[in-house]
Amino acid sequence: MKYSILAAALLAAHPALAAKVFVTNERGNTVTVIDSGTWEVIDEFDAGNRPRGVGVSPDGKLLYVCASDDDQIKVFDTETYEELYSLPSGPDPEQFTKHPSGKLLYVANEDDNLVTVVDTESRTVVAEVPVGVEPEGMAISPDAKYVINTSETTNMAHFIDTETYKITGNVLVDQRPRSAIYTMDGSKLYVSSEIGGTVSVIDPNAEGGPKLLDKIGFEVAGVQPEWLQPVGVRVTPDNKWLFVALGPANRVAVIDAETDEVVDYILVGQRVWQMDFTPDHKYLVTTNGNSNDVTVIDVEAQKAIKSVQVGMQPWGVAITPE
Repeated sequence: MKYSILAAALLAAHPALAAKVFVTNERGNTVTVIDSGTWEVIDEFDAGNRPRGVGVSPDGKLLYVCASDDDQIKVFDTETYEELYSLPSGPDPEQFTKHPSGKLLYVANEDDNLVTVVDTESRTVVAEVPVGVEPEGMAISPDAKYVINTSETTNMAHFIDTETYKITGNVLVDQRPRSAIYTMDGSKLYVSSEIGGTVSVIDPNAEGGPKLLDKIGFEVAGVQPEWLQPVGVRVTPDNKWLFVALGPANRVAVIDAETDEVVDYILVGQRVWQMDFTPDHKYLVTTNGNSNDVTVIDVEAQKAIKSVQVGMQPWGVAITPE
């Protein structure tokens, strides 16, 4: 009994740490750190030239930042924010996705029309995969058998086999595809097209190869159609809801992922770009490039609850795991 009382007292005195939210500031050349328990900024540190894509290692100890104008991925300690080393990334790394093991990063090199595969342990390039013109978005299938790259100028989603590093399928989408994401059950792939103004719905498991099923369009009263520019996409782990950042429309679209119908729009900051969930998936954090802030969305209520000022032109966001 005494032990239980003491343990409870210690837990009360030292509550579980909240997740950290890391936001890359493209023009400020910094990363802003936010405490997800208080939604207060707790630090900001230099992150190289033009930091954009960002991610956290599976164990939460390392932060990977695409320093696009430095042609490398910088690696930071998520506790001390010290720059530990850099990874070779190919020229102009913009976005990347991680293998679930954390051993490999798959990096889009916008200027070289390549996807570069980087071993995070040996810190070497293990493969370079030629793709379409201006590769941008990256995603990995839940079973880790395929990596998806979107090419902005070729307007395609490329399916890359993670064992052979060969392209096994291509799907034509609308103009300037930006981001891609699978549902957690692997049954659908969503690809946002910024200039086309749509999100393509793809069956990645169709007989004969990946197949385009549908395109989701957007319409907001009082907003010019050309402002409806889909960029970041996120799906809840129960496969029920798809959230889409609509750029200069300053809205996040809420889509029923079973019917692929738009059910609502959430007003956020100016030029909403990328998004990420907190580990419990209760909150969705968006980066708003022109208002220099992030918006915190309550996922269940589907409402914006807070705005937090960050650095200059926030671009990417990544949140530490529990």
